[in-house]
Amino acid sequence: MTKKQAAGRAKVGITLDDVINAAFDVLAKGGLAKLSTRAIAGELGVSMNTVMWHIRTKDRLLDALANAVLEEVDLENLPEEWDEQVIELLQRLRRAMLGHRDGASLVAGTFPVASGTVAFSDRMAGALRRGCPTVRTAAWTTWNLFYFTLGLVQEEQAALTQDRERLRDFVDEGRFPGLSPALDDFMSVDFGGRFRFGIEQILSSAATTAAPEG
Repeated sequence: MTKKQAAGRAKVGITLDDVINAAFDVLAKGGLAKLSTRAIAGELGVSMNTVMWHIRTKDRLLDALANAVLEEVDLENLPEEWDEQVIELLQRLRRAMLGHRDGASLVAGTFPVASGTVAFSDRMAGALRRGCPTVRTAAWTTWNLFYFTLGLVQEEQAALTQDRERLRDFVDEGRFPGLSPALDDFMSVDFGGRFRFGIEQILSSAATTAAPEG
């Protein structure tokens, strides 16, 4: 068998996992803006039709990538206390998203009903039900914490230093007396500290405040 024939056979035998791994490679090189079927096909050395056969649509590809990120979150060996368990789960989610370029934007733009996403949500909701006054509080707090984590990691990954400097130049005490004295803290890049504080603040409220019944 010639090298060309062997390569052709390998290309025919690619799997969905191969496509997902190649998509993460493309993501690492160019971010979400450069993620395309054509780029993935080029990474694999196959035709676009071969890639499309596996993913069907780009939305399905993004769902698969987001689920793959969530599957990286270890759901075992968690602290016993419900609040520390939630904090640890979210810290692991943050690390998983930070492990991929535009990881938070990728996850934020999808809602895959798949193993990784549902298993993570199940573990979060289960922990919160132990500490929240009602099931609704636990359910809504699951979303609140998830959205908070996504938003803060998106900001962290964007690293918009230039925008921060523009904000500093724009805000003066005369026009914005509420924001100006707090500007350094408002623009803080201590993402780890802000992350822990935000989670603990939400959990403190969730433990004592029942969500309103409809």
